[in-house]
Formats: sequence, structure tokens, C-alpha cells
Amino acid sequence: MAAAVLMDGALQMAADAWEIVRHAPAWILLLSVISILFLGFTILYLTLHLIAPLPRHPHPSEKTYITTSPSGGVTSPQPLACWHDDWLAHRASSAAGATNKDTGHIEPATLAMSVVIPAYNEEERLEVMLEEAVAYLDAEYGRVTPSSTTSKSASKSKSSKSKSPSPPAHPTGYEILLVNDGSSDSTVQTALRFSHAHALHDTLRIVSLTRNRGKGGAVTHGLRHVRGTHAVFADADGASRFRDLGALVAGAELVKDSGSRAVAVGSRAHLVGSEAVVKRSFIRNALMHSFHLLLRLLTPPATSRIRDTQCGFKLFTRAALPHIVPYMHAEGWIFDVEMLMLAESAPFSIPGPGAGKGGGQGGKIGGAVRGVRVAEVPIAWQEVGGTSHGSALQGDAEMPILLNARQTPCLYFRTSFYQQAPPTAPNRI
Repeated sequence: MAAAVLMDGALQMAADAWEIVRHAPAWILLLSVISILFLGFTILYLTLHLIAPLPRHPHPSEKTYITTSPSGGVTSPQPLACWHDDWLAHRASSAAGATNKDTGHIEPATLAMSVVIPAYNEEERLEVMLEEAVAYLDAEYGRVTPSSTTSKSASKSKSSKSKSPSPPAHPTGYEILLVNDGSSDSTVQTALRFSHAHALHDTLRIVSLTRNRGKGGAVTHGLRHVRGTHAVFADADGASRFRDLGALVAGAELVKDSGSRAVAVGSRAHLVGSEAVVKRSFIRNALMHSFHLLLRLLTPPATSRIRDTQCGFKLFTRAALPHIVPYMHAEGWIFDVEMLMLAESAPFSIPGPGAGKGGGQGGKIGGAVRGVRVAEVPIAWQEVGGTSHGSALQGDAEMPILLNARQTPCLYFRTSFYQQAPPTAPNRI
């Protein structure tokens, strides 16, 4: 009886509402729809703003590193070079209310290649991965003497008034930043032992986070301190092969815009249907395909076209870093998607006088370009057993925030709010 009364009441209310709508002027209906949509968007934005993951401020000890010394010992904590601090200072010095802030400011490179390795309890797999990485990096980039790179950062930190030596026009050498993400095993000792055995003094730098932050937090922290013309992060399990690093560099060069911005991501999409993937469990494959489908539906256009967003082998040109790294929020496994979305939302790159002549010769994209271009490069890959970096639960909590980004781009709304497009936006290439 009560249910029937409620049903009748609801039907009567609906009928009354319909009568009001039928007799209301068109402008009132339009204003009502706009108001409802605006209110809904505002509530959704505020909700996402409140629950979105916030980056943690680094502990002072996390801005230092240790390495081995030629005498056979381990150095005391040394200050890390940090382009991100310089970027923040440059941003703060901008005039209040400036309409054209230089969000792409970054210190010049002093090395050719920086490798960031997030490591969480990787004592069993780290050494094999480092063996392959160092062999390739030595052959491709060579090493620089520690004094030639450390003196520059030391002279800069001693006196802000003293002018540090000009960086080389064509840097050589490489560095490896191992970010120990709160490991409870002997990951650090394994890395130090390897550094001693291969004389990687000051080339292999170990940064320890005070507590576990997740793979995204470790990668972001490492990328804030790179010194290379290119920076790549690679998983410590050795699933990706460093012989493919050259392909990533070539892929970045092909899509590099007039501002030298580019991202190259390793892709395993060509391996779908191969023996390595087929042998996975049905549940894992089902989750993989479901995740990719959701990304195609719910992420912005350029990001949705990338077939493999989660491969732990991604390379950035130095000019692309300030448009991505300072705005990172996610620290779990979903951080890869955030990186790609931030690249897509980067401001226009306006070529300087004479830049971009000759069209796209050399693979460089001339003209004004909205967003940092991303190249998807097929790479070799092998299934490696062991525990994945970070917590899956943390990633699960972040996933709804990112997957709503197509309808409500609140995740990187904060970045685009500060990154100003040119007054007269050219056509998007």
C-alpha cells in the first residue's frame, strides 16, 4: 500500500514537472540546463581536486646521493644536481600575473644520457640488469671523469654569485641514478658492490627515499635530478633490453619539435599473441585488454592512440622534462598514463627565427606544436618473475581519477591553467 502511494506521488510530481517544462520560456530552459551542467562540473572538479593524489615533498636526505670511491669505500652523502629546484626558482622569479611564463626553462645538459632506475627490493635481479645496461652505455656513450661533472655542480652550490663553467655544446658520457624506494633488502649493497666491481665511481649514484613512495614517485624523483640531454627510466628487473635504447633515441628524434621536445615510449604491443603473452593467465590477459580498452575510451586523443602505456622503458628529451615532471601527482603504477596526458597537454612550442626551415627534415617537426609529441617504438621484452614495484592497491585508488580525464580533464587542469598558449593559437599540426 505504501509503495503504491509513493509511486503515485512520484508520477504526480513528474507530471507537474513536465507541465512546467512545457509552458516555460525557451530562455529559462536553456539557462536551467546551463546552470545544472555548470554545477555538476564544479562539484566533479572539486571532488577530483580533493581526492587526487598529491606529490610528497622530498626529505632533505633524498636530495643527496652516495657512490663508490676509487679507494674502495663509499662516499658520504653528496648533494644532487637538481634542475627542478632551478625551475621552481625561475618560476617564482616571474612577475606576478605574467601572461607568458616560461614553463619550459631547464638548465643545460652536462651529460649525454641519464638513466633512472626505480628499485624496490631488487637485490636478486638488479645486478643482471646493470650488467647489460653498463655494457651498452659504455660502448655507446663512454664515461666522463667524475671531476669534470661534479666540479660544475659543486662550484654552483658554493656561491650563487660565481658563474659556473659553460656546459659542453655536445655533452658526452652517462649517469645512472638508482632510486632506492624504501627497500628492506640489500638492494643498495648490491648496487654498491656492482659499482666497485665495474669502477662506476660517481657514474652510478644511489638515492634512497626515506620510505616507499611507489614506482611513480621514485621515477619522478629521479627525473628531477637528471643531467643528460636524454633521460630514460627503466625497470630494475631487466625485462626491457638496453640495446633498444638507441631505437628510443631515434624515435624521439623523429617526432622532436622545434623546441627539441619529444618523448619515446617502448612498446610491447607487437608481442600481443606471442608465446610470452599467450602463456599468461587468462585473468591477467583479460585485465590487460580491459585496461587498454578503458584507456582508449577515457583518455585524451593522443594518449588513447598509444597501444602500450605501461612499458617501463620511456625516454624524454631534456626540453620535454619541465612540461611533465613538475606536474606529476600519481605515485603508483598508473603514473605512466599521467605522464603521457601531461605531455599531450603541454603548451605550444613556438619556433624561433629561422627554426623549422626545410619542413620536417631530419624528423624535426617545424612550426608551432601543441603538446609534446610521443613516439611509440617496438622493443624486445621478456617476462621476468618476481614482485612488481610498489603497491597495486595504490594504483587502484588512482585509476578512477585518471580514467575520468576525458570528460573532466581535472588531473592536468592544474598544469594547463598555468601553461599559457600564445595569444593567437596557430592550427594544431
